[in-house]
Amino acid sequence: MTPLTLHPMNPDVYSVHAADGLHVGYFKRIGAIWKFKAIGFDAAGQLVPGGGPLTDRHNTPFATPDAAEVSAGLGVMPLG
Repeated sequence: MTPLTLHPMNPDVYSVHAADGLHVGYFKRIGAIWKFKAIGFDAAGQLVPGGGPLTDRHNTPFATPDAAEVSAGLGVMPLG
């Protein structure tokens, strides 16, 4: 099981979720490159682009939308 899951929204965008279900970002195809776009939420529940627990990984590029590759590339390790 991979620590992050990718949920397709359309051919160029995936919603990225942590193992606990927390929405931590999007995986977007920009030209020929896939990039991780971090998100977080403020105290009022409003979306904070580039924020959240993976803010330091915002704009990390990848070759393909593969959950295991994205998890490893973002440094997200399985709990336990």
